[in-house]
Amino acid sequence: MKKSLIATALFLFVSLPALAAPQTVTLSVPGMTCSACPITVKAALNRVEGVTSVDVRYEERDATVTFDDEKTTVEALTQATTNAGYPSTLKQSQAKQE
Repeated sequence: MKKSLIATALFLFVSLPALAAPQTVTLSVPGMTCSACPITVKAALNRVEGVTSVDVRYEERDATVTFDDEKTTVEALTQATTNAGYPSTLKQSQAKQE
C-alpha cells in the first residue's frame, strides 16, 4: 500500500510540469499612436521570461501573448508594456494548449 502511494505521488510530481499548458491572453494597448509603437511593445513583451510568442496589432491596439504560466503572469506582462511607455490591460483571456 505504501509503495503504491509513493509511486502515485512520485508520478504526479514528475508529470506536473507536463500538465501545465501555455496560456494566451490579449492585452489592450491603447497608447500605440503610430506604426512604430508595436515594435517597442513586442520587444518589451518578448523580454519577459516565459513568453513564447507575441503578436502586436497596431490597428486593433492590442497584443496577443502566449506564455508559460509557471514562469510569468499577466501582471508581469502588463508591467512590461507599462515600463516601455505603453500601459496595457487584459482584454480577454483563454487557456490555449499547443
